[in-house]
Amino acid sequence: MSRELLVEMAKHNISHVKANTVAGADEVFKVPASHYYDPEHWQREMDQVFRRMPLLLALTCEMPNPGDYRACEAGGVPILICRDQAGAVQAFLNMCAHRGAQIMPEGNGNTHRFTCPYHAWTYNHQGALTGIFSHKEFGDIDKSCYGLRKLPVLERAGLIWVIPNPDSDLSIETFLSGYDDMLAHFNFADWHLFSRRAVAGPNWKIAYDGYLDLYHLPILHKNSFGPNFPHKSMYYAWGPHQRVASPDPSLVAYEEMDEQDWNTTHLLSGVWTIFPHVSIASFDGGGRSVMLSQLFPGKTPAESVTVQNYLMENEPDEEQAKEAHAQFEFLEMVVRDEDYATGLKQQTALQTGFKDHVLFGRNEEGGQRFHGWVDKLLQTPDNQLNELFSNSQEPSF
Repeated sequence: MSRELLVEMAKHNISHVKANTVAGADEVFKVPASHYYDPEHWQREMDQVFRRMPLLLALTCEMPNPGDYRACEAGGVPILICRDQAGAVQAFLNMCAHRGAQIMPEGNGNTHRFTCPYHAWTYNHQGALTGIFSHKEFGDIDKSCYGLRKLPVLERAGLIWVIPNPDSDLSIETFLSGYDDMLAHFNFADWHLFSRRAVAGPNWKIAYDGYLDLYHLPILHKNSFGPNFPHKSMYYAWGPHQRVASPDPSLVAYEEMDEQDWNTTHLLSGVWTIFPHVSIASFDGGGRSVMLSQLFPGKTPAESVTVQNYLMENEPDEEQAKEAHAQFEFLEMVVRDEDYATGLKQQTALQTGFKDHVLFGRNEEGGQRFHGWVDKLLQTPDNQLNELFSNSQEPSF
């Protein structure tokens, strides 16, 4: 069914190519400017979005073996993700049951057990407390009551989602709205993580607006890659998740071919965004590759950090690695020196309080939908989240 939907989207694209049109929103949309800097509004976003929604925090290809782990922070919550001896992915608060010390430093590794650096309490890959240093002197406790706190986790399409709230009952599968079936066509589980780096940026929504926006490409990026890309865009939505694509004249040739022969890689073109913080954009640098960007709010409303993951379909040889390094450095420069440099100046201007609202045109439907979903979540109580996403299962375009 997901392959059929890729073909259906291609046909939709072809129809707009032939008509020289693009689909658009019904009207221009206004977002209060204060939503980009007001501390109280930002804190609600941290509580209602980043600590309640499933976040894409790891990749299957970076932790394929039993004992592999990744420690990170999301929404101010320290998180530990690992693959247990049975091959299943587990996720926990990265917090010792003794005094709350963080057990593993941020980053990746492989270990037979997790040992707290403060007092050497030890846990297995299922989070069970297996050892207490100097236990006779410590005193009697029921170790079964003092394991690591588990977090909801789901591994799909070579990607790993975690909810940074141990008490959440939101279904990650329901939240994905079938989008994971589309992402599965990339076969990310078998890809290679070539490199990873972090880039500082402005308010998380100012930064994320750009990932949903092709309108700015020939303007802001006129000296880098913008002239090679059209500024028109169409949006395909699965609940809050969106694919952004331009009208593609090269798809017209497929009308002369059997649908089963339509190239899947070509059908996956465009930018695939995962609410609330991920963008996946395809490139050709040393072979087929994608930049998977994970955007996280910073310590204040005016800050964010984007983790750029450069994934390659195949592990590169020496020459391909050189090309990939050059491509990755170029993409980092574009984001840092063009997108985020502009966003930081936008942040400064908006924080003056002299602008009431910002605009999203009919051609910026993706931004309209994104801000609409943020607003919905700020108004939706915990016990209605599953219903909210259950009612958004059908893809729309």
